[in-house]
Amino acid sequence: MKVKEQAASYKVKRIKYTYQDYLNLPDDGKRYELINGELVMTPAPNTIHQNIIVKMIYEIERFLQQQKIGKLFCAPTDVKFNDTNILQPDIVFISKERSGVITENIINGAPDLIIEILSPGTAYYDLIEKKEIYEQYGVKEYWIVDPKKNRVDIYQNIDQRFELNQRLDVEGIAKSLVIEGFEVSLTDIFSMD
Repeated sequence: MKVKEQAASYKVKRIKYTYQDYLNLPDDGKRYELINGELVMTPAPNTIHQNIIVKMIYEIERFLQQQKIGKLFCAPTDVKFNDTNILQPDIVFISKERSGVITENIINGAPDLIIEILSPGTAYYDLIEKKEIYEQYGVKEYWIVDPKKNRVDIYQNIDQRFELNQRLDVEGIAKSLVIEGFEVSLTDIFSMD
């Protein structure tokens, strides 16, 4: 008996979901993302995560109100990279020059800047799978905000490859490459006040 040949018959064929499948999901109150054709349920973020998102959005939006250089969105906003990758980044910036990717229902293409705040339930995707998608599809700048380490890593996309531009801990000042002139203090972002 050849075990290897028999084992092959037990392989499970994985379903690869598409954007149309994603649109046909029932409205069950849960958040989903489509990552490389895999349907992934996104758990509700914790309060620390939400606090950081609110502070980041406040700081960026305040800057954008004066500069008028683009639009800011937050999850759950669908960003369609292709037919098998529909993601909901925590924070998304689209420059005025690229505003054509914004439609009534979806952002149809790579944003200029994406910010993800790590959570225990989504860190793997943010650090590995989603990061690779953002890199491949030309997101110009990617921030990974780590509340446990009070750290922000800022990546710059050079020839569809992310390179670490800034690593800031605790009290640093994060400076955007895409939103020219925008900077934010980590002390302000990570404070629970």
